[in-house]
Amino acid sequence: MQARRPRGDQLADLADLVMTVSRAVKAHVADEPSVFELSVTEVTVLRYLDHHPDVSPSTVAAATGLQRSNLSRALRDLESKGLVRRSVDPADSRGVVVRSTELAAENLTTLRGIWARLLGDALEASGEQHDIASAVAVLRALERGLHA
Repeated sequence: MQARRPRGDQLADLADLVMTVSRAVKAHVADEPSVFELSVTEVTVLRYLDHHPDVSPSTVAAATGLQRSNLSRALRDLESKGLVRRSVDPADSRGVVVRSTELAAENLTTLRGIWARLLGDALEASGEQHDIASAVAVLRALERGLHA
């Protein structure tokens, strides 16, 4: 029987595997012409807006840790792609709020379908059965902890 590896080694292995899988998924998605090619910053902004619509750019910057200049560039690029819309803040007509568009939602739906197919095929090819819900729970806990 093999000895259990130390927790620190297991966590380092997990981080390494998450990054490796992420790069492989990104490479496969890059071959899909139906999905918008987005920078890491653009993905970060869209992900935040999907969970927090109609927020000010300064709120997005503070919540994501992006510098205002990088956020401004990402918002301009996302707006030019039709993925983000700016509008007057209904609570303060001097301000602006941003939200993702229906096109962004459609792109995310397409992307999630590609991810599900890609990872499903990879698991099937491995010939192994795994508890996906537990893996998702661990990754969500890590995400919460890293953003706390």
